[in-house]
Amino acid sequence: MSKKNKGDGETESSEYPLDADENATSDLDTKAELPIDDVETYADTGLEHSAAENKVIEESLGRVAELEQQVAELKNQYVRAHAETENIRKRAEIEVANGRKFAVEGFAKDLLNVRDSLGLASGLAIADDQSDDLIKMQEGLELTLRQLDGVFERFGVKPIDAEVGDKLDPELHQAMSTVDGGEVDSGCIVNVVQPGYKIQERLLRAAMVVIAK
Repeated sequence: MSKKNKGDGETESSEYPLDADENATSDLDTKAELPIDDVETYADTGLEHSAAENKVIEESLGRVAELEQQVAELKNQYVRAHAETENIRKRAEIEVANGRKFAVEGFAKDLLNVRDSLGLASGLAIADDQSDDLIKMQEGLELTLRQLDGVFERFGVKPIDAEVGDKLDPELHQAMSTVDGGEVDSGCIVNVVQPGYKIQERLLRAAMVVIAK
């Protein structure tokens, strides 16, 4: 620092500012003061950080791909499980519905023999000069048959159509024998030996028939 005299002996002090080059090279001076190993680390920090980030990104993308694949597999498993559940539910509903429809199948089949016997008994002709007791018995048989047929109808048990002249249906009729049918066409029903029945749409008992040759 220097002093310069002015008019009345006043002195003016002046400072010399730092050169601009000194500011520009301050970072270099800082590096120059570091040990050699620290200087290399300082210089390579940017590159090493970028490589680490790339590695993390690659690992993250790989993990995302794995998770997406797992999600796709789980979704596929869910769709299959849902479809299988629906199939099981539908089958169960059908089985329950059939169980309700055909719950009395065995019982109704056994009752058919009773119905046949009552039908034969009621079909016997009773002369007008018979006692009132026989006539009342005949009326009682007919009433019992009507009641039994009403019960059958409520539970879906219906007789199979089998009339003389009808074509033999192997799914509904069982041929007992063949005879000369006369005017009846060959393969058609000549006589119904025993009526057949269905429960709902299922065959309960085939009609026993005689067909024409």
